[in-house]
Amino acid sequence: MRSFRHALPGLWILLAALPATAQSNFDSVVIRRISDEILRNGKAYDNLRVLCKQVGPRLSGSPGAEKAIVETTRMLREAGADTVFLQPCMVPRWVRGPKEEAYVTLAGGKRQPIRVVALGNTVGTPKEGVKGPLVEVHDFAELERLGRNGIQGRIVFFNHPMDPTLVQTFRAYGQAGTYRSNGPSQAAKYGAAGVVIRSLASNVDDHPHTGAMRYNDSFPKLPAVAISTRDAEMLSAQIREGDVRSFWFKSNAQMMEDVPSFNVVGELRGSELPDEIITVGGHLDSWDLAEGAHDDGSGCVQSIEVIRVMKALGIRPKRTIRAVMFMNEENGLRGGLAYAEAAKKDAGRKYVFALESDAGGFTPRGFGVSGTPEQFRKVSAWSPLFHPYGAADIVSGGGGADIGPLRSLGTALAGFTPDSQRYFDVHHAESDVFEAVSPRELHLGAVVMAAMVYLVSTYGL
Repeated sequence: MRSFRHALPGLWILLAALPATAQSNFDSVVIRRISDEILRNGKAYDNLRVLCKQVGPRLSGSPGAEKAIVETTRMLREAGADTVFLQPCMVPRWVRGPKEEAYVTLAGGKRQPIRVVALGNTVGTPKEGVKGPLVEVHDFAELERLGRNGIQGRIVFFNHPMDPTLVQTFRAYGQAGTYRSNGPSQAAKYGAAGVVIRSLASNVDDHPHTGAMRYNDSFPKLPAVAISTRDAEMLSAQIREGDVRSFWFKSNAQMMEDVPSFNVVGELRGSELPDEIITVGGHLDSWDLAEGAHDDGSGCVQSIEVIRVMKALGIRPKRTIRAVMFMNEENGLRGGLAYAEAAKKDAGRKYVFALESDAGGFTPRGFGVSGTPEQFRKVSAWSPLFHPYGAADIVSGGGGADIGPLRSLGTALAGFTPDSQRYFDVHHAESDVFEAVSPRELHLGAVVMAAMVYLVSTYGL
């Protein structure tokens, strides 16, 4: 296919002598062509269907994750990547096992079933399960006030809702998330028998949400489960009324030995500065409860689409573009760490910019950027180019878990920011399925991601 540059003879040379307005107008034309191509012929939605319906859940180390590696390798080749390769990493192998069970015993001896899901990386219960009085706490300060006398032998119920007043839902998630990640060890410190977590969800619904927790080796490893926000509200009301006598749950989770896996990388070689690397990616692994459509199948297929649209339009990037499907973001971050470690050893190459999509396939709003003040000013100056696509909100501070380790190399980072109001309805829950993704929104996200990569490749940072 002819180069897009070569399709407009001499214009790229003339641009250097033209005022900034002329350059901006030319970039607007290129981005419009990117948009038209993706909105007419985009493959991201079809690729997502394959990841969700043919592959399904893709927890690290599982057969689904292995199949996803094969499928995304094929997708990158079909997209036209110059080179596709696998980057090895060792990943944890956590297995949920048979479906969890739970019930609350109420006054009068009635047993009321409760839907629960084990938190990622948790240990399982004994075969008879765990049973004990239920004590509700809303934060760590309350846990500390109760102390060992109020916690010993009990099941701790962390009921800390995401703050509904925060319009930026990821801020609310970050604040509430500490009770999922650190709650089990904090409860173990005071002799708890087990932990129940209110799901991290923006709305009240019936879906328990899983997610990773981590143990502090100074304390016993407690089994931990999550309940839906609706059941959390119900349990809290029953506790206030004095109706709850005990709580029982059983889970069969276990952590196995680490297993080998891979990041999947597709590359378009830069035409002028091939040793300057631009990374765009999402994480290939997903939790095992559903299909991982928004988290993060969307980010993966959008990144593949960046490669495809460049090839389809004959755009030869000045700098090398890599689309990376990172493995093990959800419960270990091994893929992101392996990628950064390889970058440190990649003598002669400079990893100038990395863009991550891991906030769902919703309507684009903009980008969060982490870099030097000069880099932020340069990216911010491109904001008008994104205005027609609803993504002109460029703010300081952003990136992503998988690309975060590149920051130590001086890499400028950016996180693609879609509208977040519906994300935590599906995040880590059984509702994160292909049918929850709009093809229009998914492809619009790919448009603005490709536009950002084009601009950085052309002008650098």
